[in-house]
Amino acid sequence: MMQAGYKVSYVTILAQALSLRSSRRPESRSDRSIIFYDGFWMAMMVINNQGKPRLAKFYNYTPVEQQQQLIRSIYSVLCLQPENVSNFIEGGALLGPDSRLVYKLFATLYFVFVFDSSENELAMFDLIQVYVETLEKCFSNVCELDIVLNYGKMHTILDEMILGGQVVETNSQNIIKAVEEISKLEKVTATTKLISKSTSLFWG
Repeated sequence: MMQAGYKVSYVTILAQALSLRSSRRPESRSDRSIIFYDGFWMAMMVINNQGKPRLAKFYNYTPVEQQQQLIRSIYSVLCLQPENVSNFIEGGALLGPDSRLVYKLFATLYFVFVFDSSENELAMFDLIQVYVETLEKCFSNVCELDIVLNYGKMHTILDEMILGGQVVETNSQNIIKAVEEISKLEKVTATTKLISKSTSLFWG
């Protein structure tokens, strides 16, 4: 017979998750040790060298058809970029007025950040490095297959860095710690569902 003590409330799990997140967020801007940016992010993409998107997240409403068109347009520009040119591109007609694009090619993958002109371009370039370094620490010698097989984790890492179009964390160690906490909660949730299902089958 299943003991009552093993039952875990989903509300409790959610509350724990929210508590962990809030405990990591400093109360005031002056107390924050991380770098904050006042600009607004439009999108983040990971595209392979064949033009296939492996990750795409838009921070303002963009219909799916338009997202696909933007990804194709961006790739058509990136694949023609010589190696010795700048990694910064003016958005202009491609992305709309007051927009910027920064990218970096790692192996077979283009990591692309799209943001408005109020962001610091060099800081955005460094942030790509932070994201890739975090992936390296999570997957060890990350490759395209890791991204395909761990799509959800890729989004989780990105969400710990950028929230609602604003950069909120730039320390890879803090990001990894947060991802590990979320993974633990997901395992608790999965275990709880399994126990509940087993109990239901046991009692018919």
